[in-house]
Amino acid sequence: MAVYTALEQDALLGWLDGHAVGALLSWSGIQSGIENTNYFVTTRDAGTERYFVLTLFERLGPEQLPYYLSLMEHLSARGIPCPAPQPDRSGALFAMLAGKPAALVTKLAGRSVLVPDAAHCTALGTLLARMHLAGEDFTIRQPNLRGIDWWVRTAAAVRDFLDDAQRALLDSEAALQAASWAATTATLPRGPIHGDLFRDNALFVDAPDGRPPVLGGVIDFYFAGNDVWLLDIAICINDWCVVLDSGALDAVRRDAFLAAYERERPLRPAERDALPLVLRAAALRFWLSRLDDFHRPRPAAMLVPHDPTHFERLLRERRHDARAPAPGH
Repeated sequence: MAVYTALEQDALLGWLDGHAVGALLSWSGIQSGIENTNYFVTTRDAGTERYFVLTLFERLGPEQLPYYLSLMEHLSARGIPCPAPQPDRSGALFAMLAGKPAALVTKLAGRSVLVPDAAHCTALGTLLARMHLAGEDFTIRQPNLRGIDWWVRTAAAVRDFLDDAQRALLDSEAALQAASWAATTATLPRGPIHGDLFRDNALFVDAPDGRPPVLGGVIDFYFAGNDVWLLDIAICINDWCVVLDSGALDAVRRDAFLAAYERERPLRPAERDALPLVLRAAALRFWLSRLDDFHRPRPAAMLVPHDPTHFERLLRERRHDARAPAPGH
């Protein structure tokens, strides 16, 4: 989330008039994130304040948005805590604003936990599995737009910005993934994935003393797509279950996350076998996106690009993990 498109108040007021959400009280830009323009919006409707997130889509076109917005609508209807899109008075889930397609969704309560423990990872594993199962009957199909084809294209676009050691790492991993991804994942369970379920995209609400943390919701579905569920699992492990300074896996948090996930949906043997490769793929995917944003940035009124170094380090760790003997061998 960032601010690329500055809004005039009159334009926002006119756009909100098309939605039955009440009168505008306040609005402010959201700096965190890097993909779309986002604003917090507060309205008063029949004496009650209502809280929303307004997103203007900077890269996604109108042909792609029905997937993301309908997926959130589908999951919310099945009890998954996620933002609920607010249709306009015609029933449409998005409408043009300042020359960009824009959508209004409910703002969830809670806050991100940037230093999670095993209990937070347990809550995440439970919700992720339930979210995957809830999406099984979602009928709209859209490929993961940040999947293997994007990895190959982006690797070619950013490699000239790298030093020799980084370029060797990128070339080696991109070639391996291009050669093995399709065959390794062909038979794995798949469906809609979140695709970006980092710590800052999950919100926890305060629980009474001694109670397990409560995961109040998951936000930012705009990297969702149909892919193997194992990729979502790997993305979460790489962000929630690592030592940030080194990128090394934290076995306690990883095992808590996987155990909770499997209580809802047990992994198949083929998924277990594929996990080391998919962990590497997840690290490569986010190293590439951060390299691209860092070296080929788009102008924005509010934007702080993420440092690519973290995911370079993490990819090196996952490659090392894949070469290490399995526990007990």
